[in-house]
Amino acid sequence: MPRRVSNPPNPWASTHVEWLGEPPSVALEVYEERARSIVAENDSPDVPFRFSVNPYRGCQHACAYCYARPTHQYLGFGAGTDFDSRIVVKLNAAELLRRELARKHLHGEWLAFSGVTDCYQPLEAALGLTRACLEECLAARAPVGVVTKSALVRRDAQLLAELERAAGARVFLSIPLADEADARALEPWAPSPALRFETLRQLAQAGVPTGVALSPLVPGLSESQVPEILERAREAGASHAFLILLRLPAEVRPVFEQRLRTALPLRADRVLRALDEMRAQQADPCAFGARMQGAGPRWEAARDLFEITCRRLGLATGAGEPVAPLEPAADPPRARQHMLFD
Repeated sequence: MPRRVSNPPNPWASTHVEWLGEPPSVALEVYEERARSIVAENDSPDVPFRFSVNPYRGCQHACAYCYARPTHQYLGFGAGTDFDSRIVVKLNAAELLRRELARKHLHGEWLAFSGVTDCYQPLEAALGLTRACLEECLAARAPVGVVTKSALVRRDAQLLAELERAAGARVFLSIPLADEADARALEPWAPSPALRFETLRQLAQAGVPTGVALSPLVPGLSESQVPEILERAREAGASHAFLILLRLPAEVRPVFEQRLRTALPLRADRVLRALDEMRAQQADPCAFGARMQGAGPRWEAARDLFEITCRRLGLATGAGEPVAPLEPAADPPRARQHMLFD
């Protein structure tokens, strides 16, 4: 079980860390953990990477729709405000990663940061666990892909640029909403969209290949914002983009619905109705990402708008597109896992 940290402020600390934006109203509890492993592997066709690294558990950005919220229940915590405020830090992340990278099965494989948390959430400014892991990746010449909402990734722009030259690196900024008020309603403690677009610009100027993740698409709220997000990302130097429809696992739905009805009461019913219509028409209600097919005309219209705008702007796409059908076989083959970073 992770050990809770409780220390008074240190007046002799040599570093000073400030929030990039409004600080959260929920009291933060930090738990230290000596993890047993740091690289997670999956072969799901719904997940566009095979290996991932998560230096933290939980996320201070408090996005109402976060699909990873149920993972906090494995620790005996809740999927609501516990996920936002009870953060577990893996103190030995870099040490474990060094050991993992020495194994042959990871040679040349892309590592995704993170998967079930934001590796650049505010605690990273003080703890530097993600940076230490990236330094291990550079030493091992391991290619890295990052998906984040945080402007803090700018701190490591030069490190990521060096990693790109040595092995490969790509950073996606998750910007599902261009409207500042909508973003604050659903992503209360994440940096503003404007700051994320500026982060894209600074990374691109540093020589880091960048992309924009319209993830998730919130039906009834964000479809009309798709062209603006893509245009602003392209203008900031992004070269890639992907789109994934909102997915609400059982424990996430009440968190999302409560936030939606509190922050955007006049649009809540429209959003929930549009989402339910898409999911009801979907052939596989558990699928998302690369297998989002057959979700009805509304999803197809949003996807077409995304793809047409990407073609117009010259943005490469990949994740979120339907998997190409395979030749018929005696036994139906398992869907191919889609790759986001390579």
